[in-house]
Amino acid sequence: MKKLLAAFVAFVVWAGAGTGAATVRAEPPKPGTSAEAAALIDVKSGRLLYAQQGDKRMRIASLTKIMTAIVAIEQGKLSDQVTVSKNAFGKEGSSIYLKLGEEMSLHHLLYGLMLRSGNDAATAIAEHVGGSEQGFVYLMNEKARELGMEHSRFMNPHGLDHNDHYSTANDMAKLTAYALQNPTFQEIVKTEVKKVPNPTESWDHVWSNKNKMLNMYDGADGVKTGYTKIAKRCLVSSATRNGQQLAVVTLNDSNDWLDHRNLLDWGFSHYKLTPLVQKGEILQPGLAAGHSFQYALSEGEASGVSRSLQLQDANSPEYRLGLAGTLTLSLNGKTIGSVPVYPEGSPRLAQEPDNRQTMFRATGLDAAVTGSGRGWFTNLEQVVKALFAGA
Repeated sequence: MKKLLAAFVAFVVWAGAGTGAATVRAEPPKPGTSAEAAALIDVKSGRLLYAQQGDKRMRIASLTKIMTAIVAIEQGKLSDQVTVSKNAFGKEGSSIYLKLGEEMSLHHLLYGLMLRSGNDAATAIAEHVGGSEQGFVYLMNEKARELGMEHSRFMNPHGLDHNDHYSTANDMAKLTAYALQNPTFQEIVKTEVKKVPNPTESWDHVWSNKNKMLNMYDGADGVKTGYTKIAKRCLVSSATRNGQQLAVVTLNDSNDWLDHRNLLDWGFSHYKLTPLVQKGEILQPGLAAGHSFQYALSEGEASGVSRSLQLQDANSPEYRLGLAGTLTLSLNGKTIGSVPVYPEGSPRLAQEPDNRQTMFRATGLDAAVTGSGRGWFTNLEQVVKALFAGA
């Protein structure tokens, strides 16, 4: 009888990692903050480095617009002309002062959304991309579900206070790490000043980014401020140093600029983005890693990393489509990610982009972050796995 389950081959990459004993190490001393809730995440690996009441459900004000932006980028067409409706015109709260009936490209509206936090822009974007504000909110909650944001619920695209509109520091960190993989999103949120044509006036719109971290912290490159009288000060910031990008979330924080600087400094000091697999690396004779994998590790943690190779059955659909197996990586026995494995010299190996890696969500399901958008199933082997799951 042919085996239905793939053959499992385990091997150790670091000396001592195969003993099964968890590596004992001292945790880096954690900084305090003035925030009611906070989180720090490594963007590439998705590792949560710090959490302070990270799963507490809270109002998030205009941090909501991080979700609005990534859904619009993935589901909309940036060159589309968006017409400002009566509902969007004069929307309460922060505004970019759109006029009734005015037309602006979705791409330009996204700058008004993220740099100036325009609630009118958020509404116009939602109505255009989702068909209605309610339709867009559905897309927002579907994306939250896909990302494993289990403690979040969205009721609008702008973040004005609503009793059933909430998230957590950890969930917002997860969303931010995902969104920052998208080059369009990344380009928008790091922009300090944007000039946009104004079709109804002789002068252009000039929007300055409200995120002061862009000028206050070396390497800062995003992402969003937020405030309402009930939610208080909310902030998500990101920074890149030596090829490593970190993101910080604080909710209800009266001293957020200082707290973000301290948390970013702490993260860069204690956790380094460490290469664990190189694309094309020969894992065993005839088999190579499909792409690279990096993970944020503190000093001494590398000895706790192990990896195992699970081979596909030669008669499986995945194998016939070129996927030879999966390399799973673990830290002290806990899975941290996976890499597809192809036969050495396979066309699939040559075609596989090296700007993605598989992160494991809280649900235990893996999700590929490609930076290209359009959801999680963005490559062939994942589609096949989904189609044949449970078969």
